[in-house]
Amino acid sequence: MSKNKTDILKEIERFLLKVQKPARYIGGEVNSVVKSSETVDLSLAFCFPDTYEIGMSHLGMKILYSLINSREEYKCERCFMPLSDMSDLMREYNVPLYGLETMTPIRDFDIVAFTLQYELSYTTILAMLDLAEIPLLRAERNDSHPLVIAGGSCACNPEPLTDFIDVFVIGEGEEVTLELLDLFNECKRSGISRTDFYRKAVLIEGIYVPELGNSVRKRIVEDMDGIFFPDEFVLPFIETVHERVVTEVLRGCIRGCRFCQAGFICRPYREKSPCKILEETKALCESTGYDEVSLCSLSTSDHSEIEGLLKDMSDYTDRNSINLALPSLRIDKFNDEVLQRIKSVRKSSLTFAPEAGTQRLRDVINKNITEENIMEGCRVAFSGGYSTVKLYFMLGLPTETDEDITGIHTLVEKIMKLYKQVGPNKGISVSISLATFVPKPFTPFQYEPMISREEAARRQKLLMSLFAVKNSRKVKISRSDYNSSFLEAVLARGDSRLGRVILEAYKNGCTLDSWGDYFDFAKWKSAFEVCGITPEEFVRRREHEESLPWDYIDMLVTKEFLLGENKRAYEGVTTPNCREKCSACGVKICKNSERGVKK
Repeated sequence: MSKNKTDILKEIERFLLKVQKPARYIGGEVNSVVKSSETVDLSLAFCFPDTYEIGMSHLGMKILYSLINSREEYKCERCFMPLSDMSDLMREYNVPLYGLETMTPIRDFDIVAFTLQYELSYTTILAMLDLAEIPLLRAERNDSHPLVIAGGSCACNPEPLTDFIDVFVIGEGEEVTLELLDLFNECKRSGISRTDFYRKAVLIEGIYVPELGNSVRKRIVEDMDGIFFPDEFVLPFIETVHERVVTEVLRGCIRGCRFCQAGFICRPYREKSPCKILEETKALCESTGYDEVSLCSLSTSDHSEIEGLLKDMSDYTDRNSINLALPSLRIDKFNDEVLQRIKSVRKSSLTFAPEAGTQRLRDVINKNITEENIMEGCRVAFSGGYSTVKLYFMLGLPTETDEDITGIHTLVEKIMKLYKQVGPNKGISVSISLATFVPKPFTPFQYEPMISREEAARRQKLLMSLFAVKNSRKVKISRSDYNSSFLEAVLARGDSRLGRVILEAYKNGCTLDSWGDYFDFAKWKSAFEVCGITPEEFVRRREHEESLPWDYIDMLVTKEFLLGENKRAYEGVTTPNCREKCSACGVKICKNSERGVKK
């Protein structure tokens, strides 16, 4: 028999000290918002399908949590996936999954919302629904159950999850979320059926309802200075992944790297004004007490007023002994001026992403940086006292050859030689991260295949052998697990048939698949076999005229533009960034567009 709020409080007191980090599961943090269900019209449980430490570091959750709670008539509570020690005890004591603010079972909320940030979280969504005593399949739910919704970057291809999710939010959530809640609340008061609610919901731009199979155009927020942003964050009791203030600087990206899904699905490019960024930073620093600020975006250094922004920010952060971090800084933008402005940054390491070892392949992927840019960025870093550098590369990019792989080794050798000339008087440490390229929807490479397991292993072995000859102690190489990258590609590019596989994998015990300790590819392989589905069919090369599972979604960038970029990739021709020249990608609401007209 299910427990109510009072029962949950009594039960978890009996076993909470048996689990690791019990503070994950008790709520009551500073700045959390507690509202009684009796005083609100509508309740929403915001579920992050990963652990507390991961979810509490996610900016999107912080924004929507505060946004919904800013409305007196609505309440939003947080919910995360318990680790196995806690979830096993919850099942043993018959404690359903609950919201942290009031310990209310999430099955008693009006709406249960999931954020889809990475494909390997899909079985965790089922685990949370199961632990909440909510039927996994939407076909088995009725009007008495919570409405199950989902949004986030992975919602750009909702097909693998359509068996489980009632409503998807496509695009940016600040405006559409409240519109959806207002409609649901109105329908709730009027006693309108769930099906009638669906018919009204699809009239809201950015809403996709699997039951109706409607076409949908993604939702964006045009005015970055007018967008809602919280002036306080919930302060965790325990250490999380990011212990800092995060301030959003801009959305979208002007670069157009052909492998990068975020760069295309987040268009158009929009900036916040420096004064607004500083205002939000000050409010968050004062309300949280954090001593580090991170400027968040896909490419912070592309802000049109970056010099003035860094001056204002560094004046404030230096004066208040606050560390200023720029995690998304492009290497071609790392110059002496930037280094001077972030002189307070702890000089532990810098991360750059050349992505490819040769200029030819960087042109194929439209990275639009040269070797000279890379060396100059490293020169500035080394001259400024940095002795540790982390470099991101991908293996398996379209047209990649062994010469491109050898080029990674050659480039790293040049960087190490440069360090000896201009670096501080201590040894250099180079970390190389090798990811296997995953072709994603809504990119020019959505038509490309993923390289095979055998070929990925061969290319990794080739590169490792080059570094094994010398400098092995100075260079550390980490490699992505092929099986997890392969599954990510399958789930990203799949269709609705994968719902059966996801369900079967969950029944096999799969959950928290993004965690190496939990990921078990053999269980997934068994699930595919039971369902009679060959996963390789989802990572094959697609013909340009072939229909794609996600074609009914309009992410604003046209298919014709993506096809054109694919062709230019094979020609080795780069496309200028949006600020240099409009490439007519199809996004009309764009200040960088020569043809764009604001609606």
